[in-house]
Amino acid sequence: MNASLPLEGIKILDLSRVLALPFATMILSDLGAEVIKVERPALGDETRHWGPPFLGSESAYFLCVNRNKKSITVDIKKKEGQKIIHDLASICDVFVENYKVGELKKYSLDHENIKKINPSIVYCSLTGYGQNGPKSHLPGYDFIMQGESGLMSITGSLKGQPMKVGVAILDIVSGLYAAVAILASLLKRQKVNQSEYIDLALYDCAVASLANVASNYLVGGKIPKRYGNAHPNIVPYQTFKAKDKYFNLAVGNDEQFQKLTELLSEKSLKQEKFRKNADRVRNRKELIKILQSIFVTKNASYWVELFQLHNIPAGHINNLKEVFEDDQLFARNMINAIKHPFGTLNFVGSPLKLMNSSIKKPQNSPLLGQDTMGVLKNLLHYKKTDIEYLKNQNII
Repeated sequence: MNASLPLEGIKILDLSRVLALPFATMILSDLGAEVIKVERPALGDETRHWGPPFLGSESAYFLCVNRNKKSITVDIKKKEGQKIIHDLASICDVFVENYKVGELKKYSLDHENIKKINPSIVYCSLTGYGQNGPKSHLPGYDFIMQGESGLMSITGSLKGQPMKVGVAILDIVSGLYAAVAILASLLKRQKVNQSEYIDLALYDCAVASLANVASNYLVGGKIPKRYGNAHPNIVPYQTFKAKDKYFNLAVGNDEQFQKLTELLSEKSLKQEKFRKNADRVRNRKELIKILQSIFVTKNASYWVELFQLHNIPAGHINNLKEVFEDDQLFARNMINAIKHPFGTLNFVGSPLKLMNSSIKKPQNSPLLGQDTMGVLKNLLHYKKTDIEYLKNQNII
C-alpha cells in the first residue's frame, strides 16, 4: 500500500457512463482509489463513440474522464451478470450509478439489494431530477438542465437568444458534488460502520450552482436579465473591445476602481456618481460608454499588462491553442502525455496539488473490457472454466 495516495485501498464499483459520475470517479482514481468501470459488452460507454476526434478507436470525449480505471464488460440483464456485480459489490467500498430511477431494481442492483450484500457500502446515484418528485421519471441531460434550472436565462446577451455554457458545466458540477459526497460518506463510515445512500440530481446541482444569482432573486424578488459578459452586481466587470481584440476587466471593489481612474487619467471617471460600486451599477451604461471609448484606442495586450502590473484584475480571452501554449500550465504540470496503444495521448492533468500526499501516476483510459479476465480471476477468484462459460454465453 502506498500511504502517499490518500485513497489507496479504496475500491469503487462504477456503473456510470457519459460525463458526470465518470468525472467524479476519475477524481477519486487520481487520489488513489481503484475504479472498476462496468460497461456493456461490445458497446461499452456510449461516449467511446462520440467523435471525431478519435485516438485510434477511442473518442477524445471518453479519454478525457476515464484515466486510471479498469474496464470490465458485464451484461447486467442476465442473472450471471448480476451475480458478478454482487460479488464485486461485496468487496468494494463505493458503488456509483447513473441509471434512471428504479431501473437497477429490476436487476437487483439497487441500494436496498446491494446493502444486503455489503452493509457498509457507500452507494451513489445520480439522476436527472432525483429519486422523488413529479419529474423524477424523466432522464437527465446537461443541456436540458441548463435550460430548466434557469442557467440559460442568465447566459448570453440581452437581445440574443438564451445560451448554454460552452462545456457541459452541470455534469462537471454534479461530478464534483458526487466526489465530495462520496468522500464525506467514507469519512463518516470510519465513525459509523453502515451503508450510505447518496441521492444526487443534476437538477438540484444545477440550481445550487446559480449561487449569488439565485440569492439575488430570493432576496430581491426580481427576475434577473441576461448581462452577456457583464456582472449584475459589480461594475465595471465585463468584456471590453480594445483596438485589436476583446479582453476582460474585473474591477471588484472601490479601491481597484480608484486605481483604474488614476491610470486612465480621465476626469469624467472621477465623478461622484461613479465613486461607489452601487453608484456604478446604477450608472452602468454611462460608465461603460466612457471606458469603452478609452480602451478602443490601444491593443488588448497593452491594457492587460498595464492593469496586471497595478493589481487590477484583467486578462486575455484565449483560444485553446493559446491556452495550451501558456507557460503557466507547464509550470503547474497541467499538460500530460502518456503512451496509449493507439499513440501518444495528450490530456489535461489533475488540478489537485497536495503538499504531503501524491496523486496516482496517470494511466491510460482502458480499452473496452481489457480488465475483465483479470478482475474475475484475481479479485473474485473465479475458476477458468467459469470465466470461459461466462464468455461463451456473452455475459462478459
